[in-house]
Amino acid sequence: MHIEQKIIEQITKALKKLFSLEINLEKITLQPTRKEFEGDFTLVVFPFVKAARKSPEETAKIIGEYLKDNVDEISAFNVIKGFLNLSLSAPTWLGFLAEASEQNNYGTFDVGNDNPVVIEYSSPNTNKPLHLGHIRNNLLGYSLAQIMQAAGNNVKKVNLVNDRGIHICKSMLSWMKWGQDETPEKSGKKGDKLVGDYYVRFETELKKEALALQETHNYDDDTARNEAPLMQEARKLLRKWEARDEKTVAVWEMMNQWVYDGFDATYKRMGVDFDKIYHESETYLLGKDIVLEGLKKGIFFKKEDGSVWVDLADQGLDQKLLLRGDGTSVYMTQDIGTAQLRYDDYKASQMIYVVGNEQNYHFDVLKKVLAKLEKPFSENLFHLSYGMVELPQGKMKSREGTVVDADELMEEMYATAKTTTETLGKVDGFSDEEKQQLFETIGLGALKYYILKVDPKKNMMFNPEESIDFNGNTGPFIQYTHARICSILRKADEKGMAAQQFNSDNVTLSNKERLLLRSLYSFPGVIKQAADELSPAQIANYVYDLAKEFNQFYHDHSVLNEENKDISLFRLGLSRLTARIINTGMGLLGINVPERM
Repeated sequence: MHIEQKIIEQITKALKKLFSLEINLEKITLQPTRKEFEGDFTLVVFPFVKAARKSPEETAKIIGEYLKDNVDEISAFNVIKGFLNLSLSAPTWLGFLAEASEQNNYGTFDVGNDNPVVIEYSSPNTNKPLHLGHIRNNLLGYSLAQIMQAAGNNVKKVNLVNDRGIHICKSMLSWMKWGQDETPEKSGKKGDKLVGDYYVRFETELKKEALALQETHNYDDDTARNEAPLMQEARKLLRKWEARDEKTVAVWEMMNQWVYDGFDATYKRMGVDFDKIYHESETYLLGKDIVLEGLKKGIFFKKEDGSVWVDLADQGLDQKLLLRGDGTSVYMTQDIGTAQLRYDDYKASQMIYVVGNEQNYHFDVLKKVLAKLEKPFSENLFHLSYGMVELPQGKMKSREGTVVDADELMEEMYATAKTTTETLGKVDGFSDEEKQQLFETIGLGALKYYILKVDPKKNMMFNPEESIDFNGNTGPFIQYTHARICSILRKADEKGMAAQQFNSDNVTLSNKERLLLRSLYSFPGVIKQAADELSPAQIANYVYDLAKEFNQFYHDHSVLNEENKDISLFRLGLSRLTARIINTGMGLLGINVPERM
């Protein structure tokens, strides 16, 4: 029900009739009335004062009188300075409730047949397990995909696994030197953890060699690392891999499979998935071909050492390496190939990369390089640049093994949810299996909500204890509100009230009921806005506000013990739609909501 659209159409008619003012519909905006004022929607009349040749207050009053007389949906108005506050009639709000309640997917839009929006997220390296930074990446990407689809877009979720390059060769070389044929089965370790341990071992040994070189040759840190025998060996291993040396490739395939098995288990618990997984080892060759083609055309240039570069000085940037002198690829090479491959696969209308803000420059360069190559999709690339996640104890470092492991964090969230929930006595009467499911739902819900409620562009501090709180702006608070409503609905079913209809003539609306209806009505607009701004935080904060609104309504009004049966049934319908929208909204964040707590 597009109530605002109907009112806006009537406003244009009013302006024409009252002031001979022709104005486009798009130039008129209605905003929700601020809570401290009476009304549902507010029109700012200052733009019309000149044509009306009256004061803002008088202009608003004239428009208000016209709308009240000519628009059935408007029952009253009030004027505060140049702001016209319009109140909708009770039948209008009750009609909205009835119409929305009949829609299983109220708030979401049908998916069109347009070319898909391709969203890349996760993008892990196969030399280490997923960590807290990856959690924010995965949760943002998955949630954004759900929101974009709910807003009517055809969405494809893709992952680019960085499975080749010098960092992968470091963990391979480390295992070849010190592994003694250790496997995940023999060690009892998850495969990605085992490989990550060897990456840390490489860096530990490299640091020792670099320090020795600094002492004997007076090298600076970078030179010492580059000249260290271990780093030279790793580079040699990379060249052997690119030459498809049989033994090297066999080790690479084996260790990568260990990591993939580990990733799959983490993704499953995190509740994220992909429509397609690309591998850098498959895309970098296409990237090399495109770079060499650009070199032939004079778009790129070659230096004396044989390396290939692009000069972006004419666009305010510097020269950028595209191929090393020994012919090996860099990240930019494979990103060029991946972008081409995705366009070939999907003819995407938009390609969104969910990647941390430390890569802003990289994606700026990628767009400019693709534009120089005259690729038709260069304008459709968008980098969703998100801030870093820090912990109270500071930043994480993969090399030093000081990252917060994703699996361990999820396990910690489960344990914290268990302790908190049991302490509050919210699992009385639950079976062991039901308890475990609830702890998982609350723990992961707390983690996801705490991360997604923050604007993606901002850096954030993650505090596990703070995230699991049944009061305040948290996932468990919203989950508990949903469970509370479900409890009301179950009791109504037991009383045989579920199928009964109310007589709207016998229902008057209180201020709290109006505010709750207004929140429910705004849900489709919030989805569209979150999709436009690529911000799951819009959904998170909307659902929190809705849960708060419901609790304030429920504090003041009884649902099942109300003496007037029609009002009781109306409040039951209001509660049911609220639960459904909380469920849908949290689902867009990848969060489950329990029916009992």
